[in-house]
Amino acid sequence: MRRSIASLGGSLVKSRGFSTSSSPEKIVASVLFERLPVVIPKIDPIVYAFQEFSFRWRQQYRRRYPDELLDKSNARSLQRALDRRLYLLIYGNTHGSPNGKPVWHFPEKVYESEETLRKCAESALQSVLGDLSHTYFVGNAPMGHIAMESSENVTDSPSFKQFFFKSQVIATNKLKIGKCEDFVWVTKDELMEYFPEKAEFLSKMIIS
Repeated sequence: MRRSIASLGGSLVKSRGFSTSSSPEKIVASVLFERLPVVIPKIDPIVYAFQEFSFRWRQQYRRRYPDELLDKSNARSLQRALDRRLYLLIYGNTHGSPNGKPVWHFPEKVYESEETLRKCAESALQSVLGDLSHTYFVGNAPMGHIAMESSENVTDSPSFKQFFFKSQVIATNKLKIGKCEDFVWVTKDELMEYFPEKAEFLSKMIIS
């Protein structure tokens, strides 16, 4: 039986001294690390035909990119699907992994004694990248959070609250991903395939 997920409204952030002493549940800071689109998305042939006359003067100045640059097959490459946003997933052990086995997850870390929850998220991403020189965190507050409930049918399946912070790749087209067994860069649609039980929540959280 899959672990159930309850979506929570509002935010639970304090500027300093974020404490969990009043609750046995752990708090996990996860990072939605994205690479923004690099090229202009392809125009649907039907839409293009309909708008061809009015946009013709713009089309003559638009750079055309070969299909291989828009290839979505090499999931470990930051240079794939250049017309889409990509999100980093890593494979390995993480808090709440069913039976302690490695799973696909976002860069994340259990909150301990960091000054803020965002600092915890920064630490989680830094542990994967080595440094944060090519990253930009969007805002100080989480973009969303959910409550993961424990399951009686799964060993070592504690309940915890998961807070998501958005960060973006800047000024590079190559990153050294470490401290994990594997990693992938996935589009939003592909992301839903990795987390079908969270698809509705993620779809609402990731607007574009």
